[in-house]
Amino acid sequence: MNEIPFLAIDHFQLAMPADEEETARIFFRDLLGMVEIPKPVELAKRGGCWFQSGVVQIHVGVDKSFHPAVKAHPALRCRDYSALVSKLRAAGVYVRDDFEVPGRRGVMFWIRGGIGLN
Repeated sequence: MNEIPFLAIDHFQLAMPADEEETARIFFRDLLGMVEIPKPVELAKRGGCWFQSGVVQIHVGVDKSFHPAVKAHPALRCRDYSALVSKLRAAGVYVRDDFEVPGRRGVMFWIRGGIGLN
């Protein structure tokens, strides 16, 4: 195979417990500033919600046997890290101190979301 088959990530899926859509909205929409986008009708019946910021999409789906992930995580790039960290901390979200990853550009931080998102 000479050509690289993938152009970009279309979206990534995170799991949440049932009936936590409003918690997801508070975190992704209100705190992270993403826009909730409609799910297709057939998928909406399953619960969960989808969010978008520019070309980045996060789909948060209901998992009946939900257990918070320990290592799996999305890594998002942000325009203004210090403003986002301040906003998250003011809302009581745990933010681990900034750190640099060798070979990566910019500063990174780690947050724990309100629905078991680690």
